[in-house]
Amino acid sequence: QVQLVETGGGLVQVGGSLRVSCAGSGSSFSAYDMGWFRQILGKEREGISCISTDGSTLYHNSVKGRFTISKDNANNTAYLQMNSLKPEDTAVYYCATEAPYASGCTRAPGLYDYWGQGTQVTVSS
Repeated sequence: QVQLVETGGGLVQVGGSLRVSCAGSGSSFSAYDMGWFRQILGKEREGISCISTDGSTLYHNSVKGRFTISKDNANNTAYLQMNSLKPEDTAVYYCATEAPYASGCTRAPGLYDYWGQGTQVTVSS
């Protein structure tokens, strides 16, 4: 069982930066792939980035070059650094864990087992 808590969301202007964090307890992060997802009201949850147990990463095209995912296994915390934010980045952001795959992490929400409660990120124009 893994408990996840996201923090760091808030209101930021277009072009600004924000870092959201995901603190975990109950099990070591080193045993899991980690993913970051976002959801806009009325739309499906979207996988935007993930990091595998070996440190390899994947990004959705819409955030590639602007967002960076990282994971601190020693402190059981994952991060999503978001730069050059756009209004379309406005959403609730969630972190989640999945059992590791030999082929690396995935961005498919259905493959993730444990989820945080989400943190709101709002980008104002």
